[in-house]
Amino acid sequence: MMATVPTEYGMVLAAVLFCTGLVGLLVRRNVLFMLMSTEIMLNAAGLAFVVAGSRWHEPDGQIMFMIIVTMAGAEVAVGLALIMRFYHLFKTLDTDAADTLKG
Repeated sequence: MMATVPTEYGMVLAAVLFCTGLVGLLVRRNVLFMLMSTEIMLNAAGLAFVVAGSRWHEPDGQIMFMIIVTMAGAEVAVGLALIMRFYHLFKTLDTDAADTLKG
């Protein structure tokens, strides 16, 4: 018989990952690190869905995780294109350089 991980452990891990991503998003000024922090937060949300779905023996958590992974892939594609354009314009990835933008 396989031993299962308690639900609380999975939720605590998801919360720690989400907080790590949030701190990285708020503290870092590099656009690339901000994108990676957002990905960590999305993966933490996906982990929480999978853990909750396994707790109630429903496949809904895994379906939501597939949606989150799809959305994260699209976000990375668009985000990397924006980062490349940002670097081309400002020759830096520091977000303080964006204060010259007028709109």
